[in-house]
Amino acid sequence: MQKKGNIVVGQSGGPTAVINASVAGVYVAGKELGADKVYGMVNGIQGFLAEQLLDLDEYLAEEQGIELLKRTPAAFLGTCRYKLPAQAGHEDVYEKIFQVMEQYDITTMLYIGGNDSMDTVKMLSDYAAAHGKTQRFVGIPKTIDNDLPVTDHCPGFGSAAKYIAASLKEVIRDNEAFEGKTKLILVEIMGRHAGWLTGAAGLCKGADCTGVDAIYLPERVFDIDAFVAKIQELASQKSSVVIAVSEGVKLADGRFVSEFLSESTDVDVFGHKQVAGSCATLADIVEKRLGIKARVIEPSLLQRTAAHIASLTDIEEAYNAGHAGVCAALQDGLTGVMITLNRVSDTPYVCETAAYDIHAIANLEKMVPEHFISEDGTQITEAFLAYLRPLIQGELHPIYIDGLPAHLVRRR
Repeated sequence: MQKKGNIVVGQSGGPTAVINASVAGVYVAGKELGADKVYGMVNGIQGFLAEQLLDLDEYLAEEQGIELLKRTPAAFLGTCRYKLPAQAGHEDVYEKIFQVMEQYDITTMLYIGGNDSMDTVKMLSDYAAAHGKTQRFVGIPKTIDNDLPVTDHCPGFGSAAKYIAASLKEVIRDNEAFEGKTKLILVEIMGRHAGWLTGAAGLCKGADCTGVDAIYLPERVFDIDAFVAKIQELASQKSSVVIAVSEGVKLADGRFVSEFLSESTDVDVFGHKQVAGSCATLADIVEKRLGIKARVIEPSLLQRTAAHIASLTDIEEAYNAGHAGVCAALQDGLTGVMITLNRVSDTPYVCETAAYDIHAIANLEKMVPEHFISEDGTQITEAFLAYLRPLIQGELHPIYIDGLPAHLVRRR
């Protein structure tokens, strides 16, 4: 029988509106399965290396704390963008992690995050296997980009998709209230290489909304001349034009559109180029070529923090993923895996959890498939909408204090 010991959970990368529901799931499962302590890393693996641990009993021992945590956006435990170094020549870093685990009698580490976070799980589980260590490592998926492979979708994506669709529906209502000269709005939506979230803009079309006029995903090469021609055509037909553009759309030569008028080469700690500014670049081009001014909207952090409009389906699945991660480790003795969400059916919507080898997931990205994109590359298909709709269903109403949503806040 596997030793229960203590478990630790950490959060990494950009947060989502439901990432804390996964922490709640980890905590509840840990207590149900007999873990002595459930710790939280303060600021992810970087904080763990500094022995910054939090006993989650302090906040979650009562049901009220768990319910409030489910409704709290961003990373309750704090996050980081820390890349573990290669094992060769940096054994001291890895040994420090295992030393802290042994010091606190931690048998299982669960790490909530996206592509880079799953790489951390892979590297730690590989190191443990190579050095005869018994600690287990499990990844819990999280990303509004929805680009982790194997899993049908990722916790965090459904709520971000719901926010995008709802917000664009409101923007269209506002833009259609005026007649006369063309009013062009370009909305820049997060997604470096994969256009899942930008595609969610297509959800706003319905009986009470005309929908966005075009959707541009990074899965298709972006042609500036064709884009300008599309704007010119739309402007000749209607006064309100709203376009959704992924921040990561690329030109035929591989450059991001945001680089077209810029010499910036800024990258983050993982070597990712900074891509914000695609719509500002396009607005400048449209004004110069067509004389049409565009209003640029960048929802930015709101896409991942809007817990007040989070999908109940998303919250429940984030919670279930955390819960399943603990079960995989403590009940099944698994390590080096990520919890996946496996869709069983759309009608009724049924989704189950499973555990999958982290080596088939870490450092890989899942793109929007061709059959989800229209032939001309400016809209999404009904198949994409059928995939999206179940993920945005339901609401978990906030707990209000003085008219505003209440959050669970970690004391510093």
